Amino acid sequence: MSQAASASLLLKQFKELTDPKKAIPSFHISLADDDIYRWNIGVMVLSKDSPYHGGYFKAQMIFPLDYPYSPPKFRFLPAIYHPNVYEDGLLCISILHRSGDETSGEADEETWSPAQSVESVLISIVSLLSSPNTDSPANVDAAVNWRKNREKYDKIVRENVMRSKADVPEGFVMPLDENAYVAPKPAEHGDVVDDDFWYESADESDHFTEEDEPEDDEDDDEDDD
Repeated sequence: MSQAASASLLLKQFKELTDPKKAIPSFHISLADDDIYRWNIGVMVLSKDSPYHGGYFKAQMIFPLDYPYSPPKFRFLPAIYHPNVYEDGLLCISILHRSGDETSGEADEETWSPAQSVESVLISIVSLLSSPNTDSPANVDAAVNWRKNREKYDKIVRENVMRSKADVPEGFVMPLDENAYVAPKPAEHGDVVDDDFWYESADESDHFTEEDEPEDDEDDDEDDD
């Protein structure tokens, strides 16, 4: 698939996921610097039974130029306390692993394929937050506490939740439960995306950045887990 076709597919999925009638309530999505290959994502867990409920966890999703033949990477900024999140915030989840990668011996049907979409990845992420994979953890301490000391685990997560509230965008209305719809924020200059958008011809390496960091940040060359 050419870069133009890849960008067109991402634009289609972006429009669907930011359409108030189709949006997943657990996610608030925008482009980073109008780059269709870099998405800023606010992750919200709407189940009141989850210790992550009430948090607004900032993340970035970085897509390769040959998407959907290669999977994107997903990183929480900053990292959250979870068995499947590395200290640098990179998320370890089967659906974002290539088939045959040295991950954890996952079955091919659990790993990435071109048939996957951004929506299927996001739904899997919400599920993983509530039901972590502790068999091959990225954060061993979190995995141990999840299994043996849930009270301590929940306490640390709630601290993450309180910290994350400072990252809620101004004017954004947090959904209260699974039946809520994300209220669209007023359009701002640079937020309107149409078929004539400009996308960066970035290289294949990661370039996760905080939204408010200078644009000359160095690329993060860390390999996928």
